Formats: sequence, C-alpha cells, structure tokens
Amino acid sequence: MRIATFMLAACVAPLWAQEFKLPANLDRLSAKAENSVEVTLDGSLLRLASRFLSDQDHDQAKAKKLMAGLEAIYVRSFEFAGDGGYDMADVDAVRAQLRAPAWSRIVGVKSKRCGKDADVYLKTTENGQIGG
Repeated sequence: MRIATFMLAACVAPLWAQEFKLPANLDRLSAKAENSVEVTLDGSLLRLASRFLSDQDHDQAKAKKLMAGLEAIYVRSFEFAGDGGYDMADVDAVRAQLRAPAWSRIVGVKSKRCGKDADVYLKTTENGQIGG
C-alpha cells in the first residue's frame, strides 16, 4: 500500500484578505485513492475546542493561545493500491503550491520500505510568526 498524507495548518494574519484554498491536485489524488481521509477543523471549531482548555494550567493556556491564532487545520491522507496508483506529478504540484514564503514544511517523512510519504505544512505571516 502506498500512503500519502498532507497536513496543513493555516494561520491568521491581520492584513491577509485572501481566503485559503486547498491545492486542486489534492482532488486528483483523492479520486485515484483506494481510501482517503479528510479532516477539516475550521476557526469556529478550533475556538470551541479551545474553550475546554484551562487558563490556569500553563501548557493548556499556551495551547489555547496558539489555537486562537489558527484559521483552520486540514488533514488529507490517501491510501493507494500500490506503486503507480497515483501520478507523482500530482504530489509534486501540491508541494509546489505549499512553498515559502507563505508556507513552511515542518515535517517530511518518506519510507521506501513501507511506501509511505507524509508532509506537514504550516502557513505563517510575512515575518514568520504563527498567526501574526
């Protein structure tokens, strides 16, 4: 089985007027996948979840502050029947759309033995801060 996973965290910046759109090639990968998983946590859901975190606990307070600056979290995972189950050009096109300066790849895992790829990207402000 070949597995490709992308996790994207889009953060808010005060002057950003653009709405974030997922790369179109993710739809192509999803259409070719034997199994696919989509997780989307929008800003209102993240704010709701952060209400369950305590301001009294130091770690929870830090997590709550971080969550307040997130616009959304997107996770896309695709499982393919085997080698050749997808076009590497589609994966490369997604990665090309998630390049600096707006995006930073914070995790990249490739396992030839298991046939798994995973990338985690974070969208930041112009000065490199999460959430402005």
